[in-house]
Amino acid sequence: MPLASLARPLPDSPGFADRAECYANGIELANGFGELTDPEEQLRRFENDLQQRKKASRPTVPLDQRFLESLQEGMPPSSGMALGLDRLLLWLTGVKNIKQVLSFSWDEV
Repeated sequence: MPLASLARPLPDSPGFADRAECYANGIELANGFGELTDPEEQLRRFENDLQQRKKASRPTVPLDQRFLESLQEGMPPSSGMALGLDRLLLWLTGVKNIKQVLSFSWDEV
């Protein structure tokens, strides 16, 4: 689950995460997931990510200890969905290039 690092696993489907995506005409408008609330599993994933970064000669990042501590305190089951307004505008206006609906593009920063 390398692209679902904060999503809880599906108990009846090992190797799969509790995720959802919303598409319209082939454009991803939103994605969401059920939050992983198990601090031990989250730590394992963070450590695995650091090992993969090291193997790929990418810079490492510090573990988010405050986040892990907050998970240990307890977090109720939760989930969310994030809608990309730029993608929604792209779909609604029918333009072909996302730069046409952005306030500024990455190359203008």
